[in-house]
Amino acid sequence: MLSEKIYTTLKYPVISEKAAIEKSASNTYIFKVAKEATKLDIKNSIEEIFGVKVDSVRVLNTKFKNKRTRFGKYKTGTYKKAYIKLEEGKEINLENPFK
Repeated sequence: MLSEKIYTTLKYPVISEKAAIEKSASNTYIFKVAKEATKLDIKNSIEEIFGVKVDSVRVLNTKFKNKRTRFGKYKTGTYKKAYIKLEEGKEINLENPFK
């Protein structure tokens, strides 16, 4: 039985050059997650949704950045990122994850 918490823990995968390097070098995927999510919540969500075995989870809380435009100053938002390392030989298909 899948609960709502499993689906609301993960927000979306980070698609960047650094994320692609992490994926190819160490089979690690990067996701933005809910701020209140714990490592165990993230691990359970990945295993239930994608059907893969998680080896380790690292969590990073990002800090805001000060930005300036010609209209004034503002701060960017904060968020939480999770670096998820899968077991050897496992992978997540981000184009069609439920296949």
